[in-house]
Amino acid sequence: MAESDAFSTRAAQDAASPAVIPGAGPAQWPGERPGEQPGERPTMRLREGPAQEEPPRYAPEWLELREAADAAARATESLDPLRIRLVNRPGRQGGLVVHDLGCGTGSMGRWLAPRLDGAQHWVLHDRDPYLLHFAAVASPRAAADGSRVTVETRRGDVARLTPDALSGASLVTASALLDVLTREEIDALAAACAGAGCPALLTLSVAGRVELTPADPLDAEITEAFNAHQRRSGLLGPDAVDAAREAFAAHGATVRVHPSPWRLGPDQRELTAQWLRGWVGAAVEQRPELGPPADRYLADRLEACAAGELRVVVHHTDLLALSRPTDRAA
Repeated sequence: MAESDAFSTRAAQDAASPAVIPGAGPAQWPGERPGEQPGERPTMRLREGPAQEEPPRYAPEWLELREAADAAARATESLDPLRIRLVNRPGRQGGLVVHDLGCGTGSMGRWLAPRLDGAQHWVLHDRDPYLLHFAAVASPRAAADGSRVTVETRRGDVARLTPDALSGASLVTASALLDVLTREEIDALAAACAGAGCPALLTLSVAGRVELTPADPLDAEITEAFNAHQRRSGLLGPDAVDAAREAFAAHGATVRVHPSPWRLGPDQRELTAQWLRGWVGAAVEQRPELGPPADRYLADRLEACAAGELRVVVHHTDLLALSRPTDRAA
């Protein structure tokens, strides 16, 4: 969720137990051991050291504001190959087990679950218990064919996968996650999906390209500074999709990528204004010397936005990785 780096406003509780929505799911889902309660087996762990004290990165208000644009942008071309793989998965029994990494308020589940047939059990992962609560409460309850959808939540940092993280998974999915990972973390994700023999649908990774109409001479410089900000501290930012493509392919997966741009016009003025503030703010944080011209630039852009005269295309990429099935796949 790289666009939302500037919207990390809420400090949440320090800890939360894994939660299961009351009445959710059958007695045992694929991948669970007899007698185990959902959430008890190793999945994700929090980053070690000072990173555990970081505040949550995303405010629910920002995630809610961008949800419609995200839904409109995601590439539907990925859905048919995904459906075919899920229908033909080895050892198919019971329902799908879907792990949603960095689920935020659960927008990916609300978009994807009603587009897949069959009973589904969604395992929602996030480090923020406040967002997990939003995601669980607002989760869909029915699949495309009317089958039941259930959820559970697990708190942890999805950048740190444990070896058993995806045991029993039928599908791994995430939205706007890849670009806030390092190369090592993406390699670990690809290895975990390959080990589970499950596909991964990873949507809305920033591509590092923005088009604003009308154009401004400062557009390119702000874009360059923002992209550098996305690559700070070893994060991949706009290089993430290429790194993920290489990582999944190295594990034998078939990888498909599709563009998934935001197209923002007069009907999305509030989202465009918030995105502009975050985009320019990150650029100035990366290059403080841009401050005075960037202030003028932002004021002009916000004025054009309010007048309905600004159009923005923010380029993203969706990635579908079809890992080779194994007998561990659910």
